[in-house]
Amino acid sequence: MTLKRRNLQLQNRILMKRYWKLRMRRAGKGVGRFIARRWLPIKERERERVLARTLAEYAKQTAKARRQGFESNSVLLNIGLFFLIADRDIQTVKINALTHSDPWKRSLYARVILLTIHELDLDKVAGNKLRRALDDAGVPDDAKRKITDALRMVRSAQQKAQKQFSFLRNATIAHRDADALLQYRAITELDSMAVIGIASEFYDGTRLFLSVFPDIMVQVGSFPGLLNQVRARESR
Repeated sequence: MTLKRRNLQLQNRILMKRYWKLRMRRAGKGVGRFIARRWLPIKERERERVLARTLAEYAKQTAKARRQGFESNSVLLNIGLFFLIADRDIQTVKINALTHSDPWKRSLYARVILLTIHELDLDKVAGNKLRRALDDAGVPDDAKRKITDALRMVRSAQQKAQKQFSFLRNATIAHRDADALLQYRAITELDSMAVIGIASEFYDGTRLFLSVFPDIMVQVGSFPGLLNQVRARESR
């Protein structure tokens, strides 16, 4: 056997080994998605129920605060409701973004998550309005710092999404790039796991915010807190 023929056979064996390794890796991912698609809905079921109940209660309390004219309560509850709505949207599509058997659908669900995080305008609900609401109700500085830290974490996740995926957002979902081939490649090459990683950071921030939220609302809704709000309203 000539050296050239032996080299050719060796190259063929290397190529076949790479091919089967790639096939096995893809098969492993497929099996993992198959298992996760049956396990994750069970795992997430209770969280979905709790989130739906909490969302309904926040909507009820926000409407009540507006009717009663307590602005600090209204502003803070509106922020909580704002985050819960985003959480609920992400929760609704995240399992499909991770586990759907159709890669195009996985990409679409992941892009919905990106758009949800990318488009949240925190300054509309948590800028000067929040600072004034906390000041009007006489919330202590320590509690203000906790709220600020939580919002900083949410903003950090949002900034990462905007920096890492702004092209994808502009080309494939919020707007549609005129270059259809560019669109196609961006959609099919999207890493859903990277999107879920950003979503997890966003969750961490919103969870931190909502974990300190009850204590803040106790202070804002106390008699001194309500009295402070009335005084602030009358002074303006």
